Amino acid sequence: MQGKAQPMSKLVTIYGGSGFVGRYITRRMAKEGWRIRVAVRRPNEATFVKPYGAVGQVEPVLCNIRDDASVAAAMVGADAVINCVGILNAQGKNSFGAIQAEGAGRVARLAAQEGVETLVHMSAITGGAQSDYAKSKALGEEQVLEHFPAATILRPSVMFGTEDQFFNKFAAMTRFSPVLPITGGATKFQPVHVDDVAQVAVLAANGKASGIYELGGPDVMTFKALMQEMLDVIMRRRGVVNLPSGIASLMGGVFDGLQKLTGGLFTNTVLTRDQVKSLAKDNVVSKGQKTFADLGIQPVAMASILPGYLWRFRPHGQYDAIQSSAKNMRQSRS
Repeated sequence: MQGKAQPMSKLVTIYGGSGFVGRYITRRMAKEGWRIRVAVRRPNEATFVKPYGAVGQVEPVLCNIRDDASVAAAMVGADAVINCVGILNAQGKNSFGAIQAEGAGRVARLAAQEGVETLVHMSAITGGAQSDYAKSKALGEEQVLEHFPAATILRPSVMFGTEDQFFNKFAAMTRFSPVLPITGGATKFQPVHVDDVAQVAVLAANGKASGIYELGGPDVMTFKALMQEMLDVIMRRRGVVNLPSGIASLMGGVFDGLQKLTGGLFTNTVLTRDQVKSLAKDNVVSKGQKTFADLGIQPVAMASILPGYLWRFRPHGQYDAIQSSAKNMRQSRS
């Protein structure tokens, strides 16, 4: 006598599922037994997500968020959709509007047409900044809610973690310069660990969180203070120089111009004029918004995570901690 057929596990399509926050969401969803489509522009570069689950459980698929047919094909049969696609630097056809506004609206519209049960949209805290990045995030949220009113929207502050483009970027700069130039040094941030954000996204996909959440960690610090915290972790002495916004904007314009003149051969990962505008506003959780506390989650502090991946930027890598420990032992014996 044949046994009863086992029910099929649910299917989720994660747009941008191999990106920074996307890979953490993918890993958590796989552990919960979901079948996962990781919708990305270059599936061959996203094969590293396959071992997150059993054989065949996690599959990268080709998708361009600017194309209706591509987006629709990736979500056929999906029970849940999570959109993690976002950019920090507009380039060519991948403008902020095309990706973070129109792209977000496209995912929501097609998810509604497909009859998807749950939609989770990854946005960001922008603080009302007048940058194109911030405006496109706000427009994206509007379009998502227009097409899929029951969508859950997550707004994290700057996210940190092993693969981040924040602390890793500035830590790398300290290898080549005696000073660390920044702009917007007095701007406040509330850094949040990427896996804490992923945890909320998974709760939302499972129907255990709904609405709009602003997600920040336990530490609220100025940009300059964050850089000093990073310098302490990597055991380097560098002067943190806060550039006036006018000079920073001029520099950003030069780097933007180089990117345009080279047709994208030079990608501006240093500083853009739009980032200077974003840095004019604080990036912290607003009063009255749903937060981690509403879900009973205690976000982890930077101090417990940063040393685990920034050690490689220390003058002698992992051996700096060993040398420091040995020095303390010698001092305690004397």
